[in-house]
Amino acid sequence: MSAPAPSPLAIVEVDPAHTPDRQGEVLTDAALTFVAELHRRFTPRRDELLARRAERRAEIARTSTLDFLPETARIRADDSWRVAEAPAALNDRRVEITGPTDRKMTINALNSGARVWLADFEDASAPTWENVVTGQLNLIDAYERRIDFTDPKSGKSYALKPAEELATVVMRPRGWHLEERHLQFEGRPVPGALVDFGLYFFHNAKRLLALGKGPYFYLPKTESHLEARLWNDIFVFAQDYVGIPQGTVRATVLIETITAAYEMEEILYELRDHASGLNAGRWDYLFSIVKNFRDGGAKFVLPDRNAVTMTAPFMRAYTELLVRTCHKRGAHAIGGMAAFIPNRRDPEANEKALAKVKNDKDREAGDGFDGSWVAHPDLVPIARASFDAVLGDAPHQKSRLREDVSVAAADLIAIDSLDAKPTYQGLVDAVQVGTRYIEAWLRGLGAVAIFGLMEDAATAEISRSQIWQWVDAGVVFENGEKATADLVRKVAAEELAAIRAEAGEEAFAAGKWQQAHDLLLKVSLDADYADFLTLPAYELLG
Repeated sequence: MSAPAPSPLAIVEVDPAHTPDRQGEVLTDAALTFVAELHRRFTPRRDELLARRAERRAEIARTSTLDFLPETARIRADDSWRVAEAPAALNDRRVEITGPTDRKMTINALNSGARVWLADFEDASAPTWENVVTGQLNLIDAYERRIDFTDPKSGKSYALKPAEELATVVMRPRGWHLEERHLQFEGRPVPGALVDFGLYFFHNAKRLLALGKGPYFYLPKTESHLEARLWNDIFVFAQDYVGIPQGTVRATVLIETITAAYEMEEILYELRDHASGLNAGRWDYLFSIVKNFRDGGAKFVLPDRNAVTMTAPFMRAYTELLVRTCHKRGAHAIGGMAAFIPNRRDPEANEKALAKVKNDKDREAGDGFDGSWVAHPDLVPIARASFDAVLGDAPHQKSRLREDVSVAAADLIAIDSLDAKPTYQGLVDAVQVGTRYIEAWLRGLGAVAIFGLMEDAATAEISRSQIWQWVDAGVVFENGEKATADLVRKVAAEELAAIRAEAGEEAFAAGKWQQAHDLLLKVSLDADYADFLTLPAYELLG
């Protein structure tokens, strides 16, 4: 094992009342030394890559285009390489459930019948110190089978099913852009990605191997193959550090940025000894398109979020290219999210929504995906039926090479191929979702049911980015009103008043509504567009 780091991490506790009782079980001297070593070795490269993101965004602003990289053409042209063979625990991924790592969700997700649980420290989790630490504790407790939960409201108790019935955990750390202010090294916050990965890997890598599984990860917000290379180097170092075989780690990369869509093969190549697959993260992908092409003129203006379905030509190009790329290289292709939350009190609306979910999953299975995401346990059987119908007893369909697919660089950004236009109701919806989500996030909730859908940070990012883009482009809605800052402020004020009336004065005052309203307007209307709303939001988080 490597020598201890020369300086320990400093634990900065803003509010001792929010310090978890069992924090010491996670923040051991040995674990903190490992995280400090990750930080010392890899944060400088992370900083360089964040600077490179800014440079690439400036280039997109100048040219309003993207293309496949000429300098990596040899990797794309070389048909000989493949990613490592999937371990048994990740060979069949036909249904994956996503969600934060609170105690109840940990039990329900593991018990859900899904093959995989994306245990989320990223978009479905607000990074309060309590959430960061207790999420790690809950996963350790689950692997040790000492986890249970009793709902204080209903009195219902939850416990794990037998080990063979539990989902395989694939953990998602925070993106590279986020810091963890509660852990500092020589006066500087450690990147949240290294905190989440480091604590989870250090405590669980050997524990998972003993259970017949391994340390598996989803990598979010990746923008280039160079960022994938950084993760690969982290994996190599980490495996040596704790003394497990190289190639034990497996990573699935979310292709949820428009720049990454042009580097799918290169991303798999960089991670080829540790790669498990790629995922079509549809909501962040739309956010990334708006963010990168927000000042590109009318041809890049997206319509209402709900009008951009997966059958839109540019979205279809993205998903079909992902399936072809994965199967060409022996990797799993995992489909997008079904965010619907079943409502047993409204059978008619339920039936219509479930039919949409079925159609979506049927399409993915038919297109060659090897699995897909759901946000609620009730959707697991629906998604499973879609993939069962195509896969049968086979664990995946990597043999479907989709050589019929041909995607040109321009196809991925053909936003103007859509007939739909932004609507006034779309503006109202964006303000409503943005306000309600940010308020919950500021209270420490990252996955929030809003109007029958499970929303996370990605959907809030779309909301505020579309508002920004529509105002910047001077969009005129179907009712004749022009998207202006004053109109957005008017709609936001009306929404705040409606929430006050709906919640009542006492509940309104106890919430974070005014802060959410103010932050939404800031990130939607400031001329200096914030790369991620979670950056200014984190400054307000308790």
